[in-house]
Amino acid sequence: MTSYRVKGPVMGLCLLAAASYGSAYGEAAETSAECFESRDGMSQVQQHEIAPGVMSVKCSPTTGGVLLWEDPFDGTIPMGDMPVEADYSHEEAVVKPREPQIDRNKLLTVCSMACHNGEYVPYPENKLPRELKMHKDVVADALDLKHGRGAIWCLDCHHPAERTKLMDNFGNPISFNQPQRVCGKCHGDTYRRWRDGIHGKRIGMWDAGGKKRWWVCTECHNPHDIQQGDRNSGFVQLHPEPAPMLPKGMDNADHERVHAQHTEGGAHQ
Repeated sequence: MTSYRVKGPVMGLCLLAAASYGSAYGEAAETSAECFESRDGMSQVQQHEIAPGVMSVKCSPTTGGVLLWEDPFDGTIPMGDMPVEADYSHEEAVVKPREPQIDRNKLLTVCSMACHNGEYVPYPENKLPRELKMHKDVVADALDLKHGRGAIWCLDCHHPAERTKLMDNFGNPISFNQPQRVCGKCHGDTYRRWRDGIHGKRIGMWDAGGKKRWWVCTECHNPHDIQQGDRNSGFVQLHPEPAPMLPKGMDNADHERVHAQHTEGGAHQ
């Protein structure tokens, strides 16, 4: 039988090491923070050290948003094969995987195996809208889905059998990391602008063929509330950062107002 008895001096050293580690860990925890990249609650990143004294992102203390990426490719994965040729076909295109964010509490994985296994919750006979018995915390009123204006429902986007996947027009599963392949089914014009770099956001190398990180649809838009209530617009408004500090020795920004007046006057002439 193995003995787990530890001598006093050894135990003391272990406790001292643990205390030192805990102190160091505590200091690191105090300097790190969590902030969001685009949509609060669905694009969270944990600030961490990528080099001595260099943190991965700079978080805003006022809005909780990311102000600066020290490494725009930190934690990214290849975008993957896309059905249409575009810029990403000729460059190294990467995205931030969002499946870990969606399944951060492992409920999606557990429920897909325990409930949505085709037996406990049978495979749906059709995709006609019906009142949800569960998931009302995700979609408050599925019969009044704020997306598609009554023309679509859950199973137009979510795979009816593989609940950890989305679905294309042919019934093929699509990763949550590539929602643009689902959104492009209906939003063709926006999808084309996104491919051309007119819609959405990218960071990284701006030279042709350079490595770039692409933001995908659900990083900025809530697919369950595209209309955003009275705003009737799907982009979640961000709180603006405070105005920049005036240069040393300046008490006001009247010079900016004068410049604006001249600009407006010239525009009317």
